[in-house]
This record gives sequence, structure tokens and C-alpha cells, in this order.
Amino acid sequence: MVEKIQQGRAQSLRALHDSGVLILPNAWDAASAALIAQAGAQAIATTSAGIAWSVGRPDGHGLTRAEMIEQVRRIVAAVDIPVTADVEGGYGLGPDDVEATVGAVVGAGAVGVNIEDSQAPGGPLFDAAAQAERLRAGRAAAARSGLPELLINARTDVFLFNVGAPEGRLADVLARSSVYAEAGADCLFVPGLIDLDVVASLVKASPLPINVMVGPGAPTIAEFESAGVRRVSVGTGISQAAYSVAQRAASELLTKGTYTELDGSLDFGGINGMFSR
Repeated sequence: MVEKIQQGRAQSLRALHDSGVLILPNAWDAASAALIAQAGAQAIATTSAGIAWSVGRPDGHGLTRAEMIEQVRRIVAAVDIPVTADVEGGYGLGPDDVEATVGAVVGAGAVGVNIEDSQAPGGPLFDAAAQAERLRAGRAAAARSGLPELLINARTDVFLFNVGAPEGRLADVLARSSVYAEAGADCLFVPGLIDLDVVASLVKASPLPINVMVGPGAPTIAEFESAGVRRVSVGTGISQAAYSVAQRAASELLTKGTYTELDGSLDFGGINGMFSR
């Protein structure tokens, strides 16, 4: 049974898409989620790749549904703000697979979900009608699980995987946006698209609010907000940065016998204290 606190978090997550821009630094485990919340995030988004790497698996359905849901459950338990879960393509090709995954996400305490339209890393993509059936199954599963307020962020990988001719990609995404909205999606996630002019055109014509993925070299969040973007996330960016520190610190220790890469580290007690409850 969904408790009132989970329903309240779902409503809060929805409200965060109504105006301005929702900034979502992506977490990959309980500690990263707790630190992101401590930094002032209004909600937590997970990164499927970061979670997979943290347990020694590749992204792209490298974890089973049950394994991913267990990690989501741990992240939800670590914070007091809404959590939206990246569940890749739903851990199976059929609508019934998406249905099972969304039900499990609700059971883990999350209040949002990303469902992508790529069948595998790099493609191919489901056609819009097939993906719509999968999204409808997810929406129905949320209602049956007692959380009809679950926010579904429909991810399309047209730009990420350079699907089709460049001049036709915006039209493809717009067509998918309309179909996905009719199927019950609440937001459209378009990783790989950072061109502000194209983003602004998409925002103007899409029936769904737009989520972009940012990183070094992308326009600023303020620029995306001016273009009308409602949601910004960083995907694997923060987890990649954290693992880069681990590699640099280990290399320095092993080759130079020094520890400067560890300068500025968070205090042990501060991190440990986050989990005293």
C-alpha cells in the first residue's frame, strides 16, 4: 500500500515541473543521494549507469529488474525528498515488462520513473506506437499500485543515438512527444540535444515539458531555462567525476607516494553522520 508520505512526494515532484527549471544531480547510491540532498537538491534522480557501475555491471540492462529496484530502494531510504528512478527500457521489450518494472518502482518508494524508447544501447528505437503501448502499461501499473501521481519521464534517444537524417530529428521527437503525451507521459527527456535554438523550437511545439541532459561544453542552466526547459539532469556526469577522483588519487598514491588528490575531501564524521538514523 502506498503511504501518504509517498503520495505527497509524488505531488511535490509534479509541482516542481510547473514553472522554472528543476535541477537534478543524478545519484548512484545511498551516500551520493544523501550528499546531493544535503547540497540543496529538491529531488533526486538516479542514473542507471552509475548504479550498474557501482555493483560491477555495465549500463544497458546490465542489472536485472530486481537488482536495480533494490538499489533504488536504498536511495529512497537515504533521503527525505522525492526520488525518480532511471529504469532504462523497463527490463524487457514488452508492455508487461514495463508494467512489472513500474509496479516495483512504486513498491521501492520512488515517485517518478524514466522509461526510454531505445531497445538497446545505440538503438534501434521502438517506433512511437509501440513505445506508447509500453508507456500506457507503465501508467496503468502506477494506478494499480496506488500511485497514479507517479511522474513518467519519457526518454527518447533520437538525438543521443543520431537516429535518422539530422534534418528530420526534431520532427521525429515532436511526433513522439505527442504520442507519448497521449499515452500518459508527463515529461519528455531528450538526451543528446543541447543546441539552444533546436531546444527552444522543441519547447515551443511539444505538449510535454522538456528535460535535457547537460555536462561540460553545454549551455548553462540559466540559458536552458531561458529557452523554456523545465528539467535538467547530468546523467552519469557526477558519478564519472567521482570515479575519476578515485583513479587519480590511486595513481598518485601508487606512483608518487603523495596524497594531494585527497585534499578537500569531505569530513569522515560528516559523511558517517548522515546515516546515524
